[in-house]
Amino acid sequence: MISKEQIIKRFTSYVTVDTESDPSSNETPSTAKQWNLANKLADELRSIGMQEVSIDEHAYIMATLPSNVDHEVPTIGFISHFDTSPDFTGANVKPQIIECYDGKDIILNKAENIILSPDYFEDLLQYKGQTLITTDGTTLLGADDKAGICEIVSAIEYLINHPEIKHGTLKVGFTPDEEIGRGAHKFDVAKFGADWAYTMDGSQIGELEYENFNAAGAVIKVQGKIVHPGYAKGKMINSMYIATEFINSLPRMETPEHTEGYQGFFHLHDISGNVEETTLEYIIRDHDKGHFEARKEVMMKLTKELNQQYGREVITTEIKDQYYNMLEKIKPVMHIVDLAEEAMIQVGIKPLIKAIRGGTDGSQLSYMGLPCPNIFAGGHNFHGRYEYVPVESMIKATEVICKIAELVAANDN
Repeated sequence: MISKEQIIKRFTSYVTVDTESDPSSNETPSTAKQWNLANKLADELRSIGMQEVSIDEHAYIMATLPSNVDHEVPTIGFISHFDTSPDFTGANVKPQIIECYDGKDIILNKAENIILSPDYFEDLLQYKGQTLITTDGTTLLGADDKAGICEIVSAIEYLINHPEIKHGTLKVGFTPDEEIGRGAHKFDVAKFGADWAYTMDGSQIGELEYENFNAAGAVIKVQGKIVHPGYAKGKMINSMYIATEFINSLPRMETPEHTEGYQGFFHLHDISGNVEETTLEYIIRDHDKGHFEARKEVMMKLTKELNQQYGREVITTEIKDQYYNMLEKIKPVMHIVDLAEEAMIQVGIKPLIKAIRGGTDGSQLSYMGLPCPNIFAGGHNFHGRYEYVPVESMIKATEVICKIAELVAANDN
């Protein structure tokens, strides 16, 4: 398969390009700097020999590798995103290569005493003896999801250079703005032309995911009345106190820091206010559609009860659905999950099938008519200074892509 040196060279060339997205922007892509990597990727796809390479006005990239068999084979795709999270800076990324990791603390930044330690990040010990790529402690790395892009490009290049591996038509898609929830918004499924696809956007080696949260966002506005505090008796209404009542009335243990697995939550992620007005912003998450709807109803009922308590409309709550559990769309085509699982087994990986505690482009794409499970890209500790990726995991991901393509062609022979 592809060499370690090739993977490192390609991956580091991607992560050193700043592609942080911006949720406050209404443009697509949300930041102009995403074009820098988008144009580079389009040129690279052409240079390795892909056909029908296109990049549209919103920086969505698509390309085709034609079939090399003479029988009908389903057209499948592989998709990743090139933006990085606005949660932590992606400017001036300086990747560090840790050869033959010894299982001990990794000093990311001696001057600032930033240490990546297996005492805290126990997953590191899975990769003892392997080559790790880390940050220098001052930025994120960008393995989410430049590792996925690296793996897709590397796998396609390998298939082009090894025509003895038989495959059907393969499609590649790279998207902007996934980290701010818009990666699939302007994805042209009809143009892409695949029967199904896989996002290469998971974490540790072996992950295979076809369930994700149902998701909604809620904005709660609380109205108060401001008067001089010396003369406030019977007149002042402090919106911050009412907002606190709202917060404390939701189930305290149903928050991200107290939940795992299939457990859903309410997450207060932003609060701003004063006596006159306070705004709360929540995200609502649950894998179970019934529980998801019940969570939204809890918020609306609480709003109504507080308004009744104060004898007027002191609270308004607006809830908007964001995405849904892809399981509903994957169930009828479970063979596409079985193929990915078999591919992992054949390249020596133990599949780790679990539900995503989040969402991916694949969840939205599945509801747009493109069933799209998620496969590992190999990285850990996304969106922060402790992010890292084992090179061996990236190599295995390229092998999985090639094996899926091979199995699809063989199964339809």
